Amino acid sequence: MEAAVPSRVALSGSRFSNRHAVAGERYSLYRGRCPNPAIPMALAATAPGKGGGVLDRPIEKITPGRQSEFDVRKSRKMSPPYRVLLHNDNYNRREYVVQILMKVIPGMTVDNAVNIMQEAHVNGLSVVIICSQSDAEGHCTSLRGNGLRSSIEPASAGGC
Repeated sequence: MEAAVPSRVALSGSRFSNRHAVAGERYSLYRGRCPNPAIPMALAATAPGKGGGVLDRPIEKITPGRQSEFDVRKSRKMSPPYRVLLHNDNYNRREYVVQILMKVIPGMTVDNAVNIMQEAHVNGLSVVIICSQSDAEGHCTSLRGNGLRSSIEPASAGGC
């Protein structure tokens, strides 16, 4: 979640020249009409001998309709879990299946990938990961894109 913390910018008189001074105003750095009356006052405070002025930057606000990180995590926990299933095939080598599992599934170790591959080889089917529906669809699509047979199902349906 982003914090709305105003930051300050210090202005020194040496950054501004007095070449725009209006006649009769010794420390004026501004000439003409300004839509924001705070700007000439802040610039006038930076004139020589007057000390440095400080301007506040606008506070950054969270855009309406944007979810915070907490809300996103909470919705992921509340969504029903799905299983990503790996099906056995007679086309891909075992080493290739292990490599693809480690490439597609985040945090997949060699040992886990070998166990998943071996279970799919022996039983014809293996659970790769249990996650949210959108993540499960993405993993399934990635596995299929690399030539492996996979599917998804709700985690509450049958089995363990």
